[in-house]
Amino acid sequence: MQKITMATAGACALMFGTVSASAQTVGDWVLGNYQNSGYWFAGVISNVAGDKVTIRYDDGDIETVYLNSVRPYNWAVGTRVECNYKGAGDWYAGKITALNVERLSIAYDDGDTENTNTGMCRSQ
Repeated sequence: MQKITMATAGACALMFGTVSASAQTVGDWVLGNYQNSGYWFAGVISNVAGDKVTIRYDDGDIETVYLNSVRPYNWAVGTRVECNYKGAGDWYAGKITALNVERLSIAYDDGDTENTNTGMCRSQ
């Protein structure tokens, strides 16, 4: 079972105004390693059963995974991400320049910018 350290819990508390003992409570924002792809996608825990959680990803996908495939949602201004630019299917690297939980402003490495939702982005 993967638990949040006090330092991580403090960082989450600063971002969301709450403290969670671990990333395993229904309603927690998390990053899930979708289909063990090596990429982390934002979502919300919708169910907890033993050492597994069900994540409702922001793009609508649902997946049940072991806790070691989940980590606290830690995206912040300055975080490096890849986003599906304008939903066209291709992933482009950039940096978060503004964040409001589900909405992101991205400055892409090629100079483009975009306001998008978390369901269109991933991190490594």
